[in-house]
Amino acid sequence: MFKDTKAFSSFSVNDLEKAKAFYGKTLGLDVSETPEGLQLKLAGGNRVFIYPKPNHSAATFTVLNFLVDDIETAVDELAKRGVHFENYQGELETDEKGIHRGEKGPIIAWFKDPAGNTLSVLQNGER
Repeated sequence: MFKDTKAFSSFSVNDLEKAKAFYGKTLGLDVSETPEGLQLKLAGGNRVFIYPKPNHSAATFTVLNFLVDDIETAVDELAKRGVHFENYQGELETDEKGIHRGEKGPIIAWFKDPAGNTLSVLQNGER
């Protein structure tokens, strides 16, 4: 039914101005305002809609993943821009930079937006 239908993802935040600054300035994405919220324009023509929600609760899962060729460079650059990476212990253990390099899954690092939503950078390609 939806094979040829365009689609987009969305998630909520509690402060559109903070979200606009974070996604536009900190992450360097193309952000535009709509009457209903913010639109992120991603590589490849993809779009994500961010909308305000007064009783917002941060998602308990990763809402947006950024594929990068060099995770070390991406993590270092984002850290310089004030991004704090999550540190996990146990099954998804991360190193001192916040990068998970486990035997299973991608090489990945998680961080949060100002509304507490989880985002990630993950290494594109083979290990």
